[in-house]
This record gives sequence, structure tokens and C-alpha cells, in this order.
Amino acid sequence: MAGVFNKKLQLHGFNNLTKTLSFNIYDICYAQTPRQRQEYIEYIDEEYNAERLTGILTKVADIIGANILNIARQDYEPQGASVTMLIAEDKNKENQQLTNIEEPGPLPESLVCHLDKSHLTVHTYPESHPENGISTFRADIDVSTCGRVSPLRALNYLIHSLESDIVTMDYRVRGFTRSVDGGKHFIDHDIDSIQNFIADDTKERYQMIDVNIYQENIFHTKMMLKNFNLNDYLFGGNTSDLTLEEQRKITDRVKKETLEIFYGKNISG
Repeated sequence: MAGVFNKKLQLHGFNNLTKTLSFNIYDICYAQTPRQRQEYIEYIDEEYNAERLTGILTKVADIIGANILNIARQDYEPQGASVTMLIAEDKNKENQQLTNIEEPGPLPESLVCHLDKSHLTVHTYPESHPENGISTFRADIDVSTCGRVSPLRALNYLIHSLESDIVTMDYRVRGFTRSVDGGKHFIDHDIDSIQNFIADDTKERYQMIDVNIYQENIFHTKMMLKNFNLNDYLFGGNTSDLTLEEQRKITDRVKKETLEIFYGKNISG
């Protein structure tokens, strides 16, 4: 199918396939005292405030060659932030080379695509466990495009901008576009896995699992960091402040939290 599109198949009207990437990240830490847990929430709220999130989405729009039509953003009380952007195709770039090649996209460099009445959104969810010291932060980003280029082209930039313990990604192509002879085309590019759009250095750092429904053009990939260093998970302290027994207990809590989020289920024991 994609080979047909690479030969510049004539379409009846606009390519109105909708391609949506849902990109979710999780950051996990251990904050020992109620004060440290509150400070972690405040740190995350400042680090990922609406202004910084707007900058990230602006860069995503630049990578996929979109014009930003409107921005709505809000910092919430007591915590959290949201940003929504309405984007449209860039008329100045529509004649440049478009690509759907199944390979990692760029980092800060721009890439051209063809968009119309599409959107970018991000929402954040910091929270902490009231008893066992575990605190987590989740950010949900949705990139929805209409046209030829997939939002997966922005994936590399998002992963590097939001270095995280766990990343989950869902990609779906919806609707159809019609050729001049009346035939329907339900996808316009080759894709075997979201992993093919992720750089090799990232794949080396993460354990990765795919769940794909090719018949429905639904693709799912989730990633979990392979290497564990307890110091990377301690907020407001380090291992030198802890006994070996405390280190063991905290390690067990953090790893249990990580596995439960990664597999999407509670783990007993």
C-alpha cells in the first residue's frame, strides 16, 4: 500500500487520514519524609510548568512542519498543568519533500509535513503515596495530524526531552483517503512497529514490548529503563544517608512501583 503512495497516487481531494500518537511518560522517585514529598511535587510542578510544556509542543510543531494557530495553557492548583495547541499545515512548505520512512525522526531539526485542523495537547499528573514514600509524575502528550506525515516523526525529540523511567506509546491511523478511481486507502505508509521510529541508543537503554493490531492500524509500544541505580530515585538524599537494610526496602518499593506501572497491574508481595 505504501509503495503505491510513494509513486504519487492521485487522490480525490485532501489526504484526510487521521494519525494520532499518544505519548505517556512516568517518572518515579522515593521521597522519605512528608516535606520531601511535598518538595518533589513542587519541583515537578516548576520543572514541567505550562510555559516549559508550551516550549516542548512548539518544538514538536516545528519538527512536523506545522503552523500554530492557537495556544491555550493553564497551571493548576494545587499541582499540574495543561497545554493545547491548534495547528494547521504550513503553506510555505507544502511543496517540499514529504516522507513517511520508517526510521527515527530528528531531534531539534525541522521536518516538513502536511497538516490541517490538527492539534497537540499535554497534561501533567504529579502525585505521591501518603505512606511508603513513593512519588510519581505522569505526562500525557497527544499529537494528532491530518495529512501525509506521521506524528511519529516527533517521537525521538519527545523521548529525549522527557527522560523517563517508563514510556508508553499508542499510534493509530483512522479514517481513509480516496484515490481518483474511488478506491479507499486506510493507511498511507509502512509501519511494522513504533520501535522502528526510535533511535538505537534509546532502544539499548530500555526494555521494550510491542502489542500491535495490524488489521486495525493500531500500534502500541512500552519501554522501561533496564539499568537501576537507587541514587537516581532518591529525592532529597542519597544512599550514603541510608543503612543497607533501608536501601534494600526502598529498592524493593521503587522496583515494585515501576513494574506495576509497566505491566498495568498490581503486584502482591
